[in-house]
Amino acid sequence: MAGVTAVLFKRPGWWRALTYTILAGAFGLALVVVLRKISGLSAFQTEQTGYPQVIVPAITAPLGFLVGIGCFDYWLRWAVGAPTFPKEREHENHGAYSWRDYFKVNTDHKVIGIQYLVTTFFFFFVGGLMAMIMRAELAQPGTQIVDPSTFNGLFSTHAAIMIFVFVIPAFAGIANYVLPLMIGAPDMAFPRLNALSYWMLPIAGLLFVGSFLCPGGAFDAGWTGYAPLSTGAPLGQSFFNLGVQFAGASSIATALNFLVTIVTMRAPGMNFWRLPLLVWANLSTSLLVVAATPFIAGVQFMVLFDRALHTNFFQSAFGGDTISYQHIFWFYSHPAVYIMMLPGFGIVSEVISSHSRKPIFGYRLMALALIGIVVLSYSVWAHHMFVAGMFSWLRVPMMITTLLIAVPTGIKIFSWLGTLFYGKIHLRSTAMLFALGFIVTFTIGGISGVMLGMIPIDIHVSDTYFVVAHIHFVLFGGSVFTIFAGIYHWFPKMTGRMYDERLGRVHFWLTLVGMLGTFIPMHWIGMEGMPRRVADYSAQFGDWNLFISCCAFLLGAAQLVFLYNMIVSWRFGPKAGPNPWRAKTIEWQVSSPPPVFNFDEIPRVVGGPYEFGVPGARHVIMPGEESEVREPERAGVAAPS
Repeated sequence: MAGVTAVLFKRPGWWRALTYTILAGAFGLALVVVLRKISGLSAFQTEQTGYPQVIVPAITAPLGFLVGIGCFDYWLRWAVGAPTFPKEREHENHGAYSWRDYFKVNTDHKVIGIQYLVTTFFFFFVGGLMAMIMRAELAQPGTQIVDPSTFNGLFSTHAAIMIFVFVIPAFAGIANYVLPLMIGAPDMAFPRLNALSYWMLPIAGLLFVGSFLCPGGAFDAGWTGYAPLSTGAPLGQSFFNLGVQFAGASSIATALNFLVTIVTMRAPGMNFWRLPLLVWANLSTSLLVVAATPFIAGVQFMVLFDRALHTNFFQSAFGGDTISYQHIFWFYSHPAVYIMMLPGFGIVSEVISSHSRKPIFGYRLMALALIGIVVLSYSVWAHHMFVAGMFSWLRVPMMITTLLIAVPTGIKIFSWLGTLFYGKIHLRSTAMLFALGFIVTFTIGGISGVMLGMIPIDIHVSDTYFVVAHIHFVLFGGSVFTIFAGIYHWFPKMTGRMYDERLGRVHFWLTLVGMLGTFIPMHWIGMEGMPRRVADYSAQFGDWNLFISCCAFLLGAAQLVFLYNMIVSWRFGPKAGPNPWRAKTIEWQVSSPPPVFNFDEIPRVVGGPYEFGVPGARHVIMPGEESEVREPERAGVAAPS
C-alpha cells in the first residue's frame, strides 16, 4: 500500500500526473457545482458561451498535470520550508541516459530542446493533416467532404496549431539545444523554469485539438478570434482562449530564460560583438516575446470573461468596443510575425556562413538590423486594420512604418547575398538548400507584404487568397524552411548521427515545388476576388483550386520523406564526428552529442564566430588547447607596431 501511495502521490511521473489531473479536474468541477448551488443556480449551465463546468476543469486539470509530472516539486518544497533535494539528488533529473529520460521532467537544455522539437513536429503533422482535409474539400466547388461549420473549425485550428504550437516553439527548441553551447554556458540560467516552459506546450496543443470534442465543434473564429464573432461562438472558442494562455506562458518563460542566459552566462571573452547571429536573433526575439505576448494573453482573457462571466469588453450592444480587440490583438500579432521570423534569420546566417566557408558580410549591421526590426515591429500593427473602420488618419502613418520595416529586413537579404558572393557553395548540403530556398521564397513574400502595406492595394485584396499566399510565403517559405535548415544543420550534433543527404535533397525539392505550386496561384485568384476562409467558392476558380490542391498534397507527402529520414537516421545513420561541417562556433568544438554538462571547463572566446579563411583566426580556445593565439592577419589592415 505504501508503494502504491508513493507512486500515485509522492513520486513525480506519469502515474502521479494522471492521478493529479483527475483530482484537479474533479476539484474544478466540484467547485463550479458547489458555487452555483450556493447561488441558487442549476448545477450545470449549457448556454453556448457558458459551460463553466467544462471551462474551470480545463484550467485546473492541466495545472494538476504540471504538479503531478513534477514541474513544481523543487519550488513547492522550498516554498513550504521543507528540505529541497539533497546534493546527491540535485542533478538526478538532468541529462538523457536512456529514451525514458525524454518522457519526464528533465532540466538539461539539450533534452528539453529535443522534447520541444519532437512535440512541435507531432503537432506540425496534425496541423498539416487538417490542411490536407481543407485542400481536399477545396479541390472543387461545392461540398464534398466537410460541411462549412467543420471547415471553419479546421482552418481555425490549423492556423492556431501551426503558429502557437509549431513555428514559435520549434524555434525555441532549436535555440534551447544550441544556444547555451554557442555562448559557452553549461546550461540555461533557470533549468527548472525551462522544463516547466516545455510541459505547458503540449497542454496548449491538446486544448486546441480537444476543441473538436466540444458541443458545437471546434473554435471557428479563425486564429485571430475576432470579437464579437468569438464572444458568441460555441464552447470550443473557450478552448482557444485557454490554449493561448498556456502557449503564451510557455513562450514568456522561455524568452526570460534566454535573456538572462545570454546576458549573464557568456563564456569569458564572449562580448556582444562576438555573439553568433543565432544568439543575437534569439536575444531580439525574446525582447519581442516578453513585451508583446502579455497583450494577446490579456485580450483572450477579456474574451473569455465576456463569454463566461458576461462582462462587456467587446459587446457593442452593452457599451463594449469591438475595434479595441483588433488593436490589442494586432499589437501582439504583428510583432509575433517577427517572433516567427527572427530566429530563422539567425539560423540562416549560421548555415550560409558555415556551408559557403565565408565570414558573414556586414556582421555588426546584421545584428543592429535585428534590433531595428524589434523597435519598428511595434509601430505597424494597424496595417492589418485598413478596412476595419479605425481612424482614417491612422492609415498613412501605418503604411509608412510598414514600408520602413522592409529596410532592416532588406539589409539582411543583401548581407546573405554578400556572404554567398564568391563563397565555396555546393548543393549537396540539405541545410544549405533550405537556406537558399528561404532567401527566394521569403523575398517573394516580402514583396507581396510591401504591396499589402499600400493602402489601395490592401483594400482591394483584403480577405482574399492574396493574403493567404502572402502569409504562407512568409511563414512556410520563411519560418518552416529555416526550421528545416536548422534541423538538418544541427541534426549531427543532436543525435551523433548523419542523415541521408539524398533523402534530404528529395525532401527539399519536393517541398519547394509543392510550396510554389500551392501558393503562387493564390496570388492570382486572390487578385481576381476569391475570398479566403470559405468552404465554397465561385466555379470560375475551380480549375486553379484543383491545381493548388494537387500541389498541396505533393507538399504534404514531401514531409513524410523528412519524417522517415529523421527517424531512420537517428537510429541507423553513420556516426558523426564533432564537427562534420567544419564550423567555427563553440557547439561544434565538443562531441556529438555534447556531454551532459556541455564542458568540463568553460572555454575562452578570443575572436569572432565566422572567421573563415582568415589566417590564424580563432573563435574559441577549448580546455586543454594551446593558450596562445596569434593575432589574425587581415587583408588591408596593418598590424599594430
